[in-house]
Amino acid sequence: EYRREWRKVHLGIDAQTLEIRAVEVTSNAIGDAPMLPELLAQIPPDEAVASVTADGAYDTRACRDAIARRGAVVVIAPRKNARLWRRSSPGSESRNEAVRACQRLGHGIWKTWSGYHRRSLVETKMHCLKRLGERVTARTFERQVVELHVRVAVLNRFSQIGRPQTVPVVAVA
Repeated sequence: EYRREWRKVHLGIDAQTLEIRAVEVTSNAIGDAPMLPELLAQIPPDEAVASVTADGAYDTRACRDAIARRGAVVVIAPRKNARLWRRSSPGSESRNEAVRACQRLGHGIWKTWSGYHRRSLVETKMHCLKRLGERVTARTFERQVVELHVRVAVLNRFSQIGRPQTVPVVAVA
């Protein structure tokens, strides 16, 4: 007997090229934040990671420390009720700076100033992935992972071919 479980796909993309650089497939029982270090580990250590942008679900010590170890700038919105972290860790100073900035400027201004809205790029890429099929057809977990990796390869090929250039059209009088 076989039982299909719900799966979650976690993506890491390059904001410049829109190429999917890291992918993890898990069951629904696994949260998002524990997967961020796994996604970062998929990017070779000799390749620079300039910044990591993620939503408030990733505002954890493990995520911030993993990003700091890669030498990347952390752009993660602190939670609304965030307090300063007392215990020092690789990612605590950048988080404390973000908390102070949000307290002084407000979350809206911090999000604009920090470039936080770039995280919507991964949401757009996830939508593209779903356009290739809402469901996986493979029955076993291993084959489902392969199927999703094939979809990622297809999307990456599309990104390499090119993406549309949007330009404003001047109204003709």
